[in-house]
Amino acid sequence: MDLRKLKTLIDLVAESGIAELEVTEGEDRVRIAKFSPAPAAPTGSTTLIAGPAATTVAANGSSSPVAVAAPVEPEGHAVKSPMVGTFYRSPSPGAASFIELGQTVKPGDTLCIIEAMKLLNEIEAEVGGTVKQILVENGQPVEYGQTLFIIE
Repeated sequence: MDLRKLKTLIDLVAESGIAELEVTEGEDRVRIAKFSPAPAAPTGSTTLIAGPAATTVAANGSSSPVAVAAPVEPEGHAVKSPMVGTFYRSPSPGAASFIELGQTVKPGDTLCIIEAMKLLNEIEAEVGGTVKQILVENGQPVEYGQTLFIIE
């Protein structure tokens, strides 16, 4: 399957309300899934976000502006995922975690493993300090650039 077809399929999933699409073409098979951070609870109104301003559209069709809070950046150094994969806190099931909340780390210490395409990639601390937050659960999928840890 060529890249143009894949790009078209990805755009289709992104723009539509579907969560997953699987296409088989000959011996090629592609599965595209859209993940949302948290499911929204259904309500009587819908919020449309278009940049820094948002508008709430009520069931009767009237709209009113809504203030949108800027995302709060956590204090400290954010360790971000360098790749898409599966996050693991320990080297093997049942083994102790590489780090724990409140633990002091130094540059080069292994923080976690991200499995991508059957390869295990160790993620190391870039700075020294104390682990203030662990933002991902063991075994969860992570995206490129997703914050994994906060080190102060």
